[in-house]
Amino acid sequence: MARAARAAGSRMSIGRVLDALRPDFPDVTISKIRFLEAEGLVSPERTPSGYRSFSPDDVERLRFVLTAQRDRFWPLRVIREALDARDRGLDVGLDAPDDASATPRVPAVAPDADVPSTQALLDDDPEFRLTASELARSSGLDPATLDALVTYGLLVPDSDGHYDARALQVARAAAELAAYGLEPRHLRPFRTAADREIGLLRQISAPARRRSDEAGREVAADVLRHCIALHTALVKAGL
Repeated sequence: MARAARAAGSRMSIGRVLDALRPDFPDVTISKIRFLEAEGLVSPERTPSGYRSFSPDDVERLRFVLTAQRDRFWPLRVIREALDARDRGLDVGLDAPDDASATPRVPAVAPDADVPSTQALLDDDPEFRLTASELARSSGLDPATLDALVTYGLLVPDSDGHYDARALQVARAAAELAAYGLEPRHLRPFRTAADREIGLLRQISAPARRRSDEAGREVAADVLRHCIALHTALVKAGL
């Protein structure tokens, strides 16, 4: 209720909006504001009595429109397109090089922190090998669940029956998912999907992997990073 009261208190009548705009736009009038509303550039709410009620965002939109007309001489069609891009989260600055149209800019998107860097993919895993009992103890899995992960191909021991650092990561992830009721049989699609991605990755990076120098390893790791980024973006978009 307090939030609603604050929101109501921040709304302005058309007269107060005019007073707020006039210091920067001396020629603005109530008729001008009503015209911009009729053109769909601003959409104030109406009070039960029928009076216009402007939000702070409405006033900001009016400032944008009036600035675009005064400083850039943009026609209403271009302003409407610029406002649409602005509403969709794009950058539509009025300080860009002077031209007849507004070209929206896509905001910078930071790299996904969930995607490892190329260097991280190049770094070697720690040199250790774990027995099945050590892996179970280190990951929090019980022996039966660990055996099931082997059965479904999520864990693959080496020829001596030992497990490496990657296997420990898989085991720990499986242990975390078990807390949400996911059993090894539920995780089998991850193995199938990973095998498909691995096959495609090997095809793409085959020329680089045939090189034994550091540059070849970097190319292969970079391809892998982009594949992981694509996979991560698709999963997050789907969720």
